[in-house]
Amino acid sequence: MASFEIRGGKPLHGTLVPQGAKNEALQIICATLLTKDKVRVDNVPDIHDINRLIELLQGMGTKVERTGEGTYTFETETVDFNYLQSSEFLKKAGSLRGSIMMVGPLLARFRKGTVARPGGDKIGRRKLDVHFEGLMRLGAEFTYDEASGLYHARTKGMKGCSMLLEEASVTGTANIVMAAVLAEGTTTIFNAACEPYLHQLCSMLNRMGARISGVGSNLLTIEGVDSLHGCEHRLLPDMIEIGSFIGMAAITQSDITIKQVGFEHLGLIPKVFERLGIQMERQGDDLHIPKQEHYEVDTFMDGSILTIADAPWPGFTPDLISIALVTAIQAKGSVLIHQKMFESRLFFVDKLIDMGAQIILCDPHRATIIGLDHRTALKSAVMTSPDIRAGVALLIAALSAKGKSVIHNIEQIDRGYQHIDTRLNAIGADIRRTD
Repeated sequence: MASFEIRGGKPLHGTLVPQGAKNEALQIICATLLTKDKVRVDNVPDIHDINRLIELLQGMGTKVERTGEGTYTFETETVDFNYLQSSEFLKKAGSLRGSIMMVGPLLARFRKGTVARPGGDKIGRRKLDVHFEGLMRLGAEFTYDEASGLYHARTKGMKGCSMLLEEASVTGTANIVMAAVLAEGTTTIFNAACEPYLHQLCSMLNRMGARISGVGSNLLTIEGVDSLHGCEHRLLPDMIEIGSFIGMAAITQSDITIKQVGFEHLGLIPKVFERLGIQMERQGDDLHIPKQEHYEVDTFMDGSILTIADAPWPGFTPDLISIALVTAIQAKGSVLIHQKMFESRLFFVDKLIDMGAQIILCDPHRATIIGLDHRTALKSAVMTSPDIRAGVALLIAALSAKGKSVIHNIEQIDRGYQHIDTRLNAIGADIRRTD
């Protein structure tokens, strides 16, 4: 198990370029299974989860070629379905939640597929019902093999229908959209997720020959086509990494410029951090966060405590709740963080309390942070990363703390952040990777 040793308390200064969006990459790479033609994808992040998904496609028979830094081509003429029954598939797919999005394209094009019970972050229950119910409405049948731990899916042919999703699941919507583009007839999806990543996926599918209208809204209409062709696609900058860098700059009192952020796709992210008192300057498509000695939390108009809560897009993304929480530790004022969508995502705050943060964990979903206003520095600590986002929140806390901190299980961080130690060391951090 690898670890980070962080010597904190040092302000950072320089420029960071965000990686390609991890959550978009998972959808886009799965979508390449929908055509036998070659699909080129640019700005692919070099992170564990994406590399594992690429390995899964290669095991299935996809010809994958890395043609440059962050650029891949994918070509899937046939699929080795025996591989989908193997222990290797079960192990790799079971450790990657995004692998479930392969089943929609496989059903659409090959009329069968396999799903391993997915792993990923330990942040509470994350149901698969939206995926399975949506695909079953389109004509899929699922059986579960207890001996292998695999779900087997088959269809006599996907047929369009009208459906109302129980929740606006991003991966669920993506899976259903990818299955519907090759279905017979028209599919209407109400309460569809409308994150920028879904917009990107639908736009790419339309360039491949799909007929999807309502792109960017929560009402999608999909007219099925017989086949799709190849295309080229470039991933957006990762909005979660951008938000992480904003919070890091504030709590470490650093001067950082984030390049090419795709500002129009950031939604409420800049506004939420501004309400925490963080100054930002938009310079074209770059975002400059100047050094601030203090940042003061805003309040609501009636003077009540500021509440930051996650919500489906265009609300504040749940993946940045951990970052907003750790940023508030050194703010002036108090903040209530309300994590509505996952019940275990705030349990890492005990580590922050050990470091000297003033946090009251009200229940599994809510925590109140009383800001230190940089009057007292956080203390160094030895910690373990429980998931991707909490791991980076702990890293940010360690960068602001005095002395040497250690974070174990950094494989969790590597799942979502590309060479984070190397990139931050280049702007003044002191992070050492140890085995």
